[in-house]
Amino acid sequence: MQAGMMWFDDDKKTSLAAKVKTAAAYYRKKYGRSPDLCMVNPKMLAEKETETGKIAIRSYHPILPGHLWIGIDDSRYKKKI
Repeated sequence: MQAGMMWFDDDKKTSLAAKVKTAAAYYRKKYGRSPDLCMVNPKMLAEKETETGKIAIRSYHPILPGHLWIGIDDSRYKKKI
């Protein structure tokens, strides 16, 4: 993902899946496209949570805890030569 939207939600009572769904809904409203990738700090990701609906969740160390980087997975759309 080259570009995406940063979302902050550090509420300990809200599940990661709920945070991703809320961020995805806002992303769809703002950009008119549905995101398919969300990157989070590894501390936020339980091993069982690798996907929420059609959104893949991946860990990425540079992202601070409480933040979600959500957008479109560019690697799925690259042309093969």
